[in-house]
Amino acid sequence: MPLNTAILGTGLLGLDLAERIQNSPHLQCGLIVSRTPHSRGLKQAAELGCATAAGGVNALLGSGQTFDIVFDATNALTHSEHWARLAGTGTVLIDLTPTRGSTLLVPTVNGEQAPDHQHIGLISCGGQASVPVLHALASRYRPEYVEMVATAASVSVGRATRLNLDEYVDTTQAAIRQFTQAETVKAMVNISAAAPPPPFRIAITMLARRADQQQASDVVEAAAEAVRAFVPGYRVTECTVTGEVLRVIVEVAATRNRMPVHAGNLEVISAAAIYAAEQHAIAKAPAGQVPVVKELVR
Repeated sequence: MPLNTAILGTGLLGLDLAERIQNSPHLQCGLIVSRTPHSRGLKQAAELGCATAAGGVNALLGSGQTFDIVFDATNALTHSEHWARLAGTGTVLIDLTPTRGSTLLVPTVNGEQAPDHQHIGLISCGGQASVPVLHALASRYRPEYVEMVATAASVSVGRATRLNLDEYVDTTQAAIRQFTQAETVKAMVNISAAAPPPPFRIAITMLARRADQQQASDVVEAAAEAVRAFVPGYRVTECTVTGEVLRVIVEVAATRNRMPVHAGNLEVISAAAIYAAEQHAIAKAPAGQVPVVKELVR
């Protein structure tokens, strides 16, 4: 029996989640909720065949449905209220906003832990794109300093993200520190108005002793290959070692029908959210009825 899900937020991210849920054998979309009744996203969600409602978390709680999983694709300023309202219902809340206080999850790093937690945080798009590579490198080298700069096209950065830039930086830094144990971490985000819009790009700098070029390249590519199982447009464009300075550049191209190619920032976190939800569903499924995960989340 598919798990019943709801989505808070009707932006491009929320709509992509809805399409992914409709294509999943383990999930069903019970409701998509917007804040206001006249949003374009709410109309598009209805066109997808999804039940819709306006009024935010109040509408979700008053829908008369029971939800196994709720995806929060709104903003960090309202997420704490959503968790406070939903925590006692037993619903699993998967947070796509850059909020701290939940269990931070990255599919290729600790994704198997998803079924153990009710409140899952997906850090940020920059965190989802950088942590797989950083965690893999930190397992080989002890990083003294890590710097991550995310660059996203302005047209793929919605109002909620712009409101949450401080939270984005703070949560991303905390996640990188957690998954690498680096002594010093710095995260930055650039919003580019260039035309044509540039692809989502992550530039990583790590200071680590005894880094080796061939070994580092192999480690980074193995980490990237694992991510490509559910984010096909994820690729490493540069990996260099100069003395103790290790630099890696990753680009993420969106491959989903609804997503413009430059919106890899949305695709990488949407894929992670569905991965986490399907891990919950798989954990509840009877033995022998679980397809290969990588076939579910694209």
